[in-house]
Amino acid sequence: MQIVKTKTFFLVSFLLLINLLFAFVSGSNADKTASEPSITIKGITVVAPPKAIGAPAFKRLRDINTEWVSFVPYGFTKKGGNDIRYNLDRQWWGEKTEGIETCIIEAKNQGLKVMLKPQVFIGGGWIGEMDFDTEAKWKTWEVNYRKFIMEYLNVAVKHNVEMFCVGTEFNIAVVKREKFWKELIKEIRLSYKGLLTYSANWDSYNKVGIWKELDFVGISSYFPLSDAKNPTVGLLVKEWKPIVRKLKAFSSSQKKKIIFTEYGYMSVDGCAGKAWEIEKAKHNLNINHFAQSNAYDALWTSLVNEDFWAGGFLWKWFPEGMGHEGYPEKDYSPQDKPAEQVIKKWFNQNKKI
Repeated sequence: MQIVKTKTFFLVSFLLLINLLFAFVSGSNADKTASEPSITIKGITVVAPPKAIGAPAFKRLRDINTEWVSFVPYGFTKKGGNDIRYNLDRQWWGEKTEGIETCIIEAKNQGLKVMLKPQVFIGGGWIGEMDFDTEAKWKTWEVNYRKFIMEYLNVAVKHNVEMFCVGTEFNIAVVKREKFWKELIKEIRLSYKGLLTYSANWDSYNKVGIWKELDFVGISSYFPLSDAKNPTVGLLVKEWKPIVRKLKAFSSSQKKKIIFTEYGYMSVDGCAGKAWEIEKAKHNLNINHFAQSNAYDALWTSLVNEDFWAGGFLWKWFPEGMGHEGYPEKDYSPQDKPAEQVIKKWFNQNKKI
C-alpha cells in the first residue's frame, strides 16, 4: 500500500513539474510574441514610374544600403464620392498591376524586401477628411474599398510580399467604421501570411482601434519639429524627445513595435516644420540641403536606439529620375543630394531591434 502511495506521489509531482515547465515556456513565448517581429526596416518608398524600369533602378537603392522598398498603387476618387478607380489604362505604368508586379520581381531579384501599400487619392481633398452622411454611402464605399485592397492583396500573395499595408491616413473612416476594418483584416489574414500594418497620420495614431489586429503600429511620421530655416541636429533631437516618449508609451500600451510607414523632409528652408504648409509654399522657399540633411540625421539619431522603433520607409525615391512632379530639387527625395549620404550612413548600421 505504501509503495502505491509513493508511486502516486512521484507521478503527481512529475505531472506538476511538467505543467510548471509548460507554463514557463508558454510565458516566455508570450513575451517573445509581444516583442516580435524583431527587425529594423531600412526602407524607401519608390515612386511609381510612368514607364517600365528594370534592375538598375533597384541596384541603385542597394548601393545606399536600402533593404526594403515600398510600392504605392493608387486608387482615385472625387471629393464626396464613394467609388474608387484604379488599374486604369491612363495611369502610369508603375501604378497598374502589371507595373507593380514587375517592380516587385525586380526588387526581389536585388535582394530587397517589399511592402505593398495601396493608397486612395482624393482629387481636391484629403482621404483623412473622407466622411459620409448615410449608412448606405458608407456601405458602398466599403464594398469598393474591399475590392481595391483585395486586388493588390492578391498581388502580394502571388509574389510573397513581406508586408502589406491595409490603409493609409483614413482619420475618420478608421474610427467611425472600426468594425469594417477589423473584418477586412480578418479576411486578409485568411490568405496572406506576411506582416500587416496600417498607416495612421502622425496626429491621430492614438485614436486608431485596430492595432491589436496588426503586426505593427504604422505612422505617417510628419511630426512638426522646428520652423527654423536651418535648425541644427542637436536642436531637432531635443524636439524629438517628447515625441519619442509618447511613442514609446503608446507602443508599450499596444504591445506592438512602431514603424514609420512614411517619413521625410523636403530640401527647402524650414523643412522640419509643418510639412503640409511647406508643401503649399514650396515654390517660394529656397533650396536648403543643409536643413534636409540635418532633419534626416536627427530622426535616426533620436530613434535608432529605441527598442520600440522598428525603422520605416523614407518618402520618397524617383526611380531612374522618373515620377517627379516638376520640382525634384525641392522634393522629399534625398537622391543626388547631400542627404543621400546621411541615409546611406544610417542604413549601414547593423543594429537589430
